[in-house]
Amino acid sequence: MVLFKPKEEHKTHGGIQKIYQFKNGMGASVIKHEASYGGEHGLWELAVLDKARELDYTTKITSDVIGHQTDEDIQGLLLEISKL
Repeated sequence: MVLFKPKEEHKTHGGIQKIYQFKNGMGASVIKHEASYGGEHGLWELAVLDKARELDYTTKITSDVIGHQTDEDIQGLLLEISKL
């Protein structure tokens, strides 16, 4: 499996946010903190970002955020986003 590396990382709400950007212009915001879906269990929450780096709820991947994701789950979702 391809291992995607974040373009940016930020501390947020006592946790972390990673921003990914792909050649197709799409991206992802991946967060883990006590208020994110799954953060209290050490899991990630992912949101798809459009070309303007805004949340995009219109892709075939999801119409919302995707919570409770493992590192491996996130890599699979990032692969899907990179192919949009």
